[in-house]
Amino acid sequence: MAEAKLKQEIAESRAEIEKLMEQMSSSMHAVHKDLSLRSRVPNWSGAENVTSLEEFLPSMDRAAIIGIWQHADCSHIAILRLADPAKRFT
Repeated sequence: MAEAKLKQEIAESRAEIEKLMEQMSSSMHAVHKDLSLRSRVPNWSGAENVTSLEEFLPSMDRAAIIGIWQHADCSHIAILRLADPAKRFT
């Protein structure tokens, strides 16, 4: 008797889990990174008469937040935005 009740509860639980998984999968949306924002990050060369590091880093942070970038994305884009003198250090 108790075994039959346990089997019934397990079957009901499985049905509930499947229902919840369907709801979760239908409500999840794909997240797309916007790498076009890399153009908002200025080039940085390290020279004193151009963009300072104090301007470069915050612009990178802002673009990363808006574009949903991960840390690896930031690293790659930062390297791409380095100008000739600063590229020697990569």
